[in-house]
Amino acid sequence: MCGIVAYTGLNNALPILLEGLQRLEYRGYDSAGIFMSNTSENKIYKVKGKVIDLRRLSEKKEAGKNYPIGMGHTRWATHGKPNEINAHPHLSNNQELVLIHNGIIENYETLKKDLIQRGYNFHSDTDSEVLVNLFEEIQKTNQIPLEQAVQIGLNKVIGAYGIVVFDIKNPNELIAARLGSPLAIGIGKNEFFVGSDATPFIEYTKDVVYLNDFEIAQLSVGKEIQIAKFKENKPIATVINQLAFDIEHIQKDGFEHFMLKEIFEQPKAIENTLRGRINLYNQEVQPDSVQKHNSIFKKAKRIIILGCGTSCHAGLVGEYLLEKITRIPTEVEYASEFRYRDPIIEKDDVIIPISQSGETADTMAALKLAKERGAFIFGICNVVGSSISRETDSGMYTHAGPEISVASTKAFTTQITVLILLSLKIAAIKETINTEENRRLINELELIPERIGTFLKGISQVKKIAKIYHQAPNMLYLGRGFNFPVALEGALKLKEISYIHAEGYPAAEMKHGPIALIDKEMPVIVIATKKGYYDKIVSNVQEIKSRGAKIISIVTEGDQTIKSLSDHSIEIPESDGIFTPLFATIPLQLLSYYIAIIRGCNVDQPRNLAKSVTVE
Repeated sequence: MCGIVAYTGLNNALPILLEGLQRLEYRGYDSAGIFMSNTSENKIYKVKGKVIDLRRLSEKKEAGKNYPIGMGHTRWATHGKPNEINAHPHLSNNQELVLIHNGIIENYETLKKDLIQRGYNFHSDTDSEVLVNLFEEIQKTNQIPLEQAVQIGLNKVIGAYGIVVFDIKNPNELIAARLGSPLAIGIGKNEFFVGSDATPFIEYTKDVVYLNDFEIAQLSVGKEIQIAKFKENKPIATVINQLAFDIEHIQKDGFEHFMLKEIFEQPKAIENTLRGRINLYNQEVQPDSVQKHNSIFKKAKRIIILGCGTSCHAGLVGEYLLEKITRIPTEVEYASEFRYRDPIIEKDDVIIPISQSGETADTMAALKLAKERGAFIFGICNVVGSSISRETDSGMYTHAGPEISVASTKAFTTQITVLILLSLKIAAIKETINTEENRRLINELELIPERIGTFLKGISQVKKIAKIYHQAPNMLYLGRGFNFPVALEGALKLKEISYIHAEGYPAAEMKHGPIALIDKEMPVIVIATKKGYYDKIVSNVQEIKSRGAKIISIVTEGDQTIKSLSDHSIEIPESDGIFTPLFATIPLQLLSYYIAIIRGCNVDQPRNLAKSVTVE
């Protein structure tokens, strides 16, 4: 969950490290630290707090100096409190090895006890400090280079890690390795970059190598990158990829926060998701990743969707879509629970893991279990070259572009868009949709980005509603059918960034418990569009109103019935029911954003959270 960055080359590492950590801060921001080295000195700086604090400290003291090699870390705490002592980088006992680590070492206590018996002292509470001392012990005992010590050491380790290690005695080389935690290596002219993702080095090079599990890389200036499988100590060929985005994609472009920028990027993001996947001439959906596995989808007996958080909510929309359009029984599972209940997986099952980052540890673990049991894996993720994209049998990228804010927005709507495309394609394969209905839905889908763009320009009333309810201690979100997952997602957004307790519920379930909470102090947000269960939702709204609650409704344009029962209403464009989540979720995203702003919350970096959850 932490962010790591490293550099070796001919330029000064300090600005590269600081800027890289700033871009990786979405992965964790409990503490931060850097290590730098040149021929005459080594420097380490750590702070409890954010990268900006680290920048102030290090830039002031290191002005005018040049360090051609270094590494940095921004932490999301797992073992040990967020403080300077537990901040990375960590030094070995002999002060010669330096390490940064993202992940969790599950057997660290056993390793630590053994090292203590051998005379090692520990200064932090982290599992990461165990790693660097383990490497020191192996190197010292066997009199071998760092790369070999790391290989031997990692074969003793149980857990997940992306690491970079440096030996002060060999000042021109970095060692990087991964298992379960992502690592990207940028290759420049006489320089190498390492990052938890590619954002730290996108302005320096487009050439990137994504390390796979059990791979270790040697990075030495003036030499080719060397990669090996550390389980077998077997060299492997280097596969160089080209980055698909530029520096401007990770800048705010005049918006106050990344979250607001990403909300307003949704029309373009959905357009990119659709690009090349709809043939308007033939009136068909044509993702090649589905087409070449026609027979698998045709005989599929069940679909299981796996996800965490927002991705799971997108999966719930997918469940409604797939069952309605394809008639294939579909289940949605929290990836974090899936593998712990010994799930039944049949050979004709299709497993769909969904993850924005493509690195979510729980989703990866569930995916691997399903794969081991013979299921076909069709992945949905945003990040090209991510772990999930490499582990699946096939899949579709959302092409949403980088999402920097911790709270997902455009990831959700583009995941739903992919699920719509997938549903329509499978329905065509299985002939569960007639030609006329298919054509109508495709035509409407193609217009969605433009319609959302127009809609976003006209919902200024959300800000006024936020001013009225920003002090509410609790909120209830209700929806039915396709809008129930939207209610869950709306509540999650409010919790994530404003720290207001909120719950999403199926509107009909309100009577089975939550109605006891409703009074004049409880704002209730009802997603009440005309398509699907409208008469039922009208009854639900009347039940709420009779108990004195303030009602904020999301209604179809032109609605009068529910509008007249509500204290505040936000109209969304009329559309087919399968598309309503794409419209209905946007005012809920904005409501959460504006409430958080009024409350003075850190919108892009909410407390205790991180963007990519790479630990279980």
